[in-house]
Amino acid sequence: MTPALMLKDFIATDEPAQGLRRLVARFGGHAYDPHRHETYAVGHTLSGAQAFHYRGSDRVSVQDECMVIHPDEVHDGHAGAPEGFSYRMLYVEPWLVCRALGRDRLLPFVPGVVERDAELAALIDGAFADFPNPMEPLQADAFVADVAAHLARRSDDAKPQRATALPVERVAAARSFLAEEFDRQVTSDDLERITGLDRFELSRAFRRLLGTSPHRYLVGRRLAAARARMAAGEGLAEAADASGFADQSHMTRHFRARYGITPGRFAELAGVGRA
Repeated sequence: MTPALMLKDFIATDEPAQGLRRLVARFGGHAYDPHRHETYAVGHTLSGAQAFHYRGSDRVSVQDECMVIHPDEVHDGHAGAPEGFSYRMLYVEPWLVCRALGRDRLLPFVPGVVERDAELAALIDGAFADFPNPMEPLQADAFVADVAAHLARRSDDAKPQRATALPVERVAAARSFLAEEFDRQVTSDDLERITGLDRFELSRAFRRLLGTSPHRYLVGRRLAAARARMAAGEGLAEAADASGFADQSHMTRHFRARYGITPGRFAELAGVGRA
């Protein structure tokens, strides 16, 4: 029997602390369908080989290598070796990366998707020292700052662009409103009233500063709430209703598009992680 068949697939994750979420997982074969996140995904492969298609190419991250996946970019995931793979991942909100680097700085772009980066591996592993215990707020802030600085150093921008002409504070107001009101219907009129910006101007600025659209950000908040409820053992229909989705099928469509697995599969894997 191969090692992959001896070990169960599992996912263990926590809820975001100061814009930082941690996940550790193991898979013996297929892991995720094509999906995207509204966050940076910064990972460290602990064992085996993690294969994925990203930016038009097939990639493989083997043991001790790190990967950086940018916000709103499609990727998938599966085992690239018979023994499967395990990994740790940090999900960092783009708006916090901007804030950590200075409010007039645009998002850093890292051209190297998979690299052997001992400094980044140590940074990621350090964030899991007390996992799954919650991080203290100051501790989470420190990790966000360190991740942002590392991304900036690896960025391909020799002279980083500045965002002084963009309505940073108004985009921040829209983001805060969406984060607080995710469980109800939010309209473009709501955001225009909150920010004083035309809906299309806001959409352009939101994308430039946060790497995603207002609607995708709102859906992301709903999915995060539903994911937390399911990880705690709540039923799928109840989690969907409490998180602002029209019904379970509505949640399922978005969940699979965002995470590459169905809510039922996530609940199963989270149950293994709790066991």
